[in-house]
Amino acid sequence: MTGFTADHAIGSRGNSWQIMDLLDQAPGFAALSQALIELTDEGVPIVVGTADLKYSNGLVRYQERHPDRFIQFGISEQNMVSAAAGIATTGNQPWVATFASFLALLCAEQIRTDTAYTQLPVRMVGHHAGITLGFYGTSHHATEDLAIMRSIANLTVLAPADPVQLHALVKLTRDIAGPVYLRIGRGRDQQIYDPADLAGLRIGQAVRHGQDAAVTVVATGSMVHPAIEARAALADEGMDVCVLDMHTIKPLDRAAIERAAAVSELIVTVEEHNVLGGLGGAVAEVMAESGSRARLLRHGFHDEYSLIGPPSHLYRHYDLDAHGIAHVVRRASVQPARSGA
Repeated sequence: MTGFTADHAIGSRGNSWQIMDLLDQAPGFAALSQALIELTDEGVPIVVGTADLKYSNGLVRYQERHPDRFIQFGISEQNMVSAAAGIATTGNQPWVATFASFLALLCAEQIRTDTAYTQLPVRMVGHHAGITLGFYGTSHHATEDLAIMRSIANLTVLAPADPVQLHALVKLTRDIAGPVYLRIGRGRDQQIYDPADLAGLRIGQAVRHGQDAAVTVVATGSMVHPAIEARAALADEGMDVCVLDMHTIKPLDRAAIERAAAVSELIVTVEEHNVLGGLGGAVAEVMAESGSRARLLRHGFHDEYSLIGPPSHLYRHYDLDAHGIAHVVRRASVQPARSGA
C-alpha cells in the first residue's frame, strides 16, 4: 500500500483549486513536470508514468499538457518499471516515478535486470526519499536507496539539491544512453541556485561553495541547503568550511574528492541516508584508493532505522538540520571521527 497521500486525500473527485494549491507548495515537483514538458515540446519522445501518485509528485501537470503521453499504472510499481523497459525498446524515453522506498527497494530486481542490464534509457524518479514521509514509518522511509542504486552497473544516480538544479539535471539527462535513478525529497527543498548559477552544471561534476579549506563538507540532495547554512554559521565563528554539492552519486566526482582530501584535514559527508554504502561510503572508497591522509566523518543514519515523526523534528533529532550539521562539524574538528557503524 502506498499509504495516505494527496492522491488519496483529493483524488479525481477533488476540486482542481485544492489540487493546485497543494502542488504550488512543492516547487520541486513543478520543476520536474516543467522540465519534462520542455523536453517533450523539444521533440524528445518522452512517456511519463506513475504509480497512483500523480498528485503527490505533481506529474498531473505533465498529464494536463500531454495526456496522450501519460500512463497511470496504479499501485503496481514493479510492473511500472518493467513496462517502462518495454516502452524504451520502442524508441521512447520513459520517465516513471513513485516513492523512493518502493522504487529502490521493491523494484530493485526490475531496475537491475530490466533497465540496467539491458542499458535501456529508462528514467526513474524516487521521490519522498530519506525520511520525508516521517509519520508513514519505516516501510515508507528510503535510507538505503543510494547504496542499492550505486551498486547497480550501468545506472546513473542523481540527487539534486533544489528545484532549479532538479530542472537542470532532468534536462541534462536527455542524451544519456542508459538508465537513470533520480532521488528527490517531497518537492519542498528551499531554493539554493538561480538558473544562471548552473550554466556550467555537468553530470558527474560537484558544485563548490567556498574556497579550499581545512574542513570540507560533502553533501547531497536535501542536505546541501542545511550544509550551506551550517557553513555560514561556522564562518561567523571564524571557521572556514568548503561545501561540495555532490548532486551526482554515480559517476562520482572523484577529482573533487581527491582535491578536497589533499587540502583539507577533515572531510564530513552529510546525507539523508544510511552512512553505509551511500555518499559516505562512496567518498570513503575514493579516499582509501587515493591514499588520502585526511580524516573522514560520515554523517547520516548510523546503521539504524529512523524514528517515526514529523520530518522537521527528525532532522533536528539526528543533527541533519543546519544547527546539527554545524555541531557535528565543530565537534569533529577537535575530536577524532566516529567509526560510523
